Amino acid sequence: MSRVQLALNVNDLEESVAFYSKLFGAEPAKLRPGYANFAIAEPPLKLVLLENPGHGGSLNHLGVEVASTDAVDTEQARLAAAGLVSADERDTTCCYARQDKFWVEGTPNGEQWEIYAVLEDSATFYGDDAAAAARWADPADRAAAAEAAAATRCC
Repeated sequence: MSRVQLALNVNDLEESVAFYSKLFGAEPAKLRPGYANFAIAEPPLKLVLLENPGHGGSLNHLGVEVASTDAVDTEQARLAAAGLVSADERDTTCCYARQDKFWVEGTPNGEQWEIYAVLEDSATFYGDDAAAAARWADPADRAAAAEAAAATRCC
C-alpha cells in the first residue's frame, strides 16, 4: 500500500472538513483540534487538513505514505541511488502519529516532500519532537526553520 499525501493549510477546519467530506464522499479518518485527515480509497490519497488561519488554500507539504519502515528504507535507498539527498526523521511524532520518515531535500521549487510509514497513533500533534515542530512552523517561518535544521545536520 502506498498513496500520495496532500497536506493543505485551511482557514477553518470545520468548514473544510464539511467540504472535503462531500467532495470525496468520505468522513475523516482522524479528526483532532486543528487537524483532520482523510484516507481516500479512490483515488488513493491521504488528504491532510491543517488549520492555519490566514494561510488557507496554500500547500503545507506533500508526501507518500508507505506500508512499513522497510518500505521507507527502500524508497530512501532508491532516491539516494538517483542522486537525491534526504533528511531522516525516525521514531518521530507529527500529525497525531508516531512515524518513521525522511524528507527529500533540494526540491526545485522548495516543496516539502516526505516519505513516511505510520507506526502508531499519538495523542499529541508532534509531542516533544522539536524537529517535527519546526516542519509545522508558520509558512513564513518554514524556510528559516529548514535552513537552521540543515545547518545543524551532520553526515
